[in-house]
Amino acid sequence: MQPWFFDDVTALWRVALMGVLGYASLVALLRVSGRRTLSKMNAFDLVVTVALGSILATVILDPGVTLLQGALAFGLLIAVQFLLTWSSVRWPWVRRLVTGEPALLMYRGNPLPEALRRARVTEDEMRAAVRAAGLASLDEVEAVVLETEGSLSVVRRRSNGEASSLEGVERPGDGTLP
Repeated sequence: MQPWFFDDVTALWRVALMGVLGYASLVALLRVSGRRTLSKMNAFDLVVTVALGSILATVILDPGVTLLQGALAFGLLIAVQFLLTWSSVRWPWVRRLVTGEPALLMYRGNPLPEALRRARVTEDEMRAAVRAAGLASLDEVEAVVLETEGSLSVVRRRSNGEASSLEGVERPGDGTLP
């Protein structure tokens, strides 16, 4: 019959020690890798973060995995993420492949139903984003954009000829926005 709480005090000490050392090595590697590793996450960043957590759990709980093996796995994932982000800054096709493109959901106060369906965003969610931006009327909205990391950005209608943050964002069916 298995003991209820533990079967070996040494195993408990190993988990405690590996937890502290594994966590410390992960934090050290994340600090060395730069701020981008912990910034707002796109889908790729989320996968890497979950994988790092899984590796940490394995290092802590699996006596067959050494701290050095775990640190190597941490380093490998962080290096792959660094290479992808480095490449995405230099080559737009890599950025589109890894992060996707922002999606225009509303333009000049008018919801874009097909874009909303494709993005799986309801009009209620979009209106909530408009309210959160402090706007009382949809007429005040130049655009609502679903960003690549999943947040909704609300752009106020511009009152003069100032440059728009929407330059380069494509409007479904009509091409590039003015």
